[in-house]
Amino acid sequence: MINMVKASKGLRTGTRRKLSRAFRSKFTVTPYLRKFDAEERVIVSPNSASRRGMPHVRFMGASGVVRGKRGNAYIVEVKDGNKKKTITTGPEHLVPVGKG
Repeated sequence: MINMVKASKGLRTGTRRKLSRAFRSKFTVTPYLRKFDAEERVIVSPNSASRRGMPHVRFMGASGVVRGKRGNAYIVEVKDGNKKKTITTGPEHLVPVGKG
């Protein structure tokens, strides 16, 4: 009998198509320059071109409220089921509601 190695389950497992981007949108600079105010509603949209401060894929498409700022990152409160969770993420991973 052959001993098989257990498959790893890292943070980006199964995200080959979830985190892929269209060719023309890979190299834009404007998402890094976005500014958000406290209590502003945003949608979590992980940008795979920037791994720094990228939220977990389970929060992709979740809407939340900006609660504050920490350095260059924003603190976003998201509802996950019945719990409220806070995500610290950069502006390149957030999209203002209504500008989808």
